[in-house]
Amino acid sequence: MASLNKVLLIGNLTRPPELRYTPSGTAVADLRLAVNRNYTTQGGEKREEATFLTVVVWSKQAESCGEYLDKGSQVFVEGRLQTRDWEGKDGQKRTVTEVVAERVQFMSRGKGTPAAAVSSAPAFAGDEVPAAADDDVPF
Repeated sequence: MASLNKVLLIGNLTRPPELRYTPSGTAVADLRLAVNRNYTTQGGEKREEATFLTVVVWSKQAESCGEYLDKGSQVFVEGRLQTRDWEGKDGQKRTVTEVVAERVQFMSRGKGTPAAAVSSAPAFAGDEVPAAADDDVPF
């Protein structure tokens, strides 16, 4: 049986990207993305709701995000969902679901960049985005 894990999102950053490096020197950036949905209730009232997601970007594209994006920047993200489990410092099991970016395209100006400066290269040069080692998890 076939399966598909693909996410396409357009949203705005709620804060500047958090760029860091793994012990092996690979760049990784966390983007906090707000994606809005407009809908009409059964009573005819128009409403808007926001969903907040963490997007993980790897390698050179992570560095580009850190350099050119800022709070409020609009981006198009193509990626996949990933769930990770770990044990917190308090001994409690934690779980997070996040989007691992395969491609991030800049859709608005940020940090003095011309609007035409977009990044659409793969998020990681290899076939597979590297899994974060326990030492790489920032919690």
